[in-house]
Amino acid sequence: MAEFKEISPNAPAGEKLLNWVDNRFPLTKLWNDQWGQYYAPKNFNFWYIFGSLAMLVLVIQIVTGIFLVMHYKPDAALAFASVEYIMRDVPWGWLIRYMHSTGASAFFIVVYLHMFRGLIYGSYRKPRELIWIFGCAIFLCLMAEAFMGYLLPWGQMSYWGAQVIVNLFSAIPFVGPDLALLIRGDYVVSDATLNRFFSFHVIAVPLVLLGLVVAHLIALHEVGSNNPDGIEIKAKRGPDGHPLDGIPSHPYYTVHDIFGVVVFLTIFSAVIFFAPEAGGYFLEYNNFIPADSLKTPNHIAPVWYFTPYYSMLRAITGEMMYALIACVIAAAVFGVWKARVAAIFKAVIVIVAVGVAAMMLSIDAKFWGVVVMGGAVIILFFLPWLDHSPVRSIRYRPSWHWYLYGLFVINFVVLAYLGVQPPSPMGERVSQVGTLFYFGFFLLMPWWSRIGEFKPVPERVTFHAH
Repeated sequence: MAEFKEISPNAPAGEKLLNWVDNRFPLTKLWNDQWGQYYAPKNFNFWYIFGSLAMLVLVIQIVTGIFLVMHYKPDAALAFASVEYIMRDVPWGWLIRYMHSTGASAFFIVVYLHMFRGLIYGSYRKPRELIWIFGCAIFLCLMAEAFMGYLLPWGQMSYWGAQVIVNLFSAIPFVGPDLALLIRGDYVVSDATLNRFFSFHVIAVPLVLLGLVVAHLIALHEVGSNNPDGIEIKAKRGPDGHPLDGIPSHPYYTVHDIFGVVVFLTIFSAVIFFAPEAGGYFLEYNNFIPADSLKTPNHIAPVWYFTPYYSMLRAITGEMMYALIACVIAAAVFGVWKARVAAIFKAVIVIVAVGVAAMMLSIDAKFWGVVVMGGAVIILFFLPWLDHSPVRSIRYRPSWHWYLYGLFVINFVVLAYLGVQPPSPMGERVSQVGTLFYFGFFLLMPWWSRIGEFKPVPERVTFHAH
């Protein structure tokens, strides 16, 4: 039997209750391990607020989703009307619905900024590879959650957007048509599709998402947080065994995060009350029209947070395939030239390149568009092994790396903008260049990340008291 910790009979009632719980469940230990006495680098800056904000938005989405499900009807004949009922007749239903729809966009904004911070400060480098991989899996899971939830209002853009995206799976050779049929549950998006997406959106995907979030946090607290300098604070410890450049998360980063939460909630509330549709970007105007399988909208586009990848999908045309084949051949030539391996392995590289080029010529460009769209997300998983820079943080990299990262951000934003716009010859050309730049940024990273004059990394973090 475990030994119980005794407490003074004169202790306050709150302490007695906490002691009673601690003797049966490690509540205080969990708090201290995960936050109270978790030592984080003392030089965290603005960029380190977005992880906490992502947790906050996740809670908002779960809570508002629970209340929406109480009144929503996952039936093709009733779904749109049930959303209108929530907006018009359920007390505060309009607020809950707008919190959920705005929360979806806020979630992606926060996650994109969180990922960008990891990118510039090298938070994916050893020993934090698993933290990054879990984070990318969360992002992928979040995309699935958002896509399936997007169909539920059963508006025109929801219906036709789902129709277009699910039809993309039919481009996969051999299994594509059957896979698309399995996803839809019918030959077109219908009541069966709505019920499937509802069950995944409400139960299956959130469970996986929560599990990944827990794994992400466990991995983070096992190896410790990175910092803007990219220095391991555990290397320098004081007599008490704590890192010299670390401070307890509570109360220091508790206050830091509370300030960020207040600013975020102020902006979040302003959007909800004054611009919940955000000019048609958060809630498309076509989604205020009931789904009509006989009337196609003039222009079908996904929600803004999917549009960079949608642009890449549209960029892959028959003409673009020749440019991609040229890239494959150039990569093979470069690999054979640079690789210090036996001749047989170089021959394998050539054979694989020829095989890939032949497949690219024989299989429809639509399929390769799907591959590129998926690859744009999957490539993020390999970032820890693509970056060969001798330093983690961009602070100590060559100055031209800043411009390269800046171009990457601009390119991503341009792709997002073009994904919302109707197709045009100029937009297609820009999307194709942007797609090549996006993949070039990552695939050439083993080469360019080592080039330039790197600044010396200090032994301890740089910190300016304020």
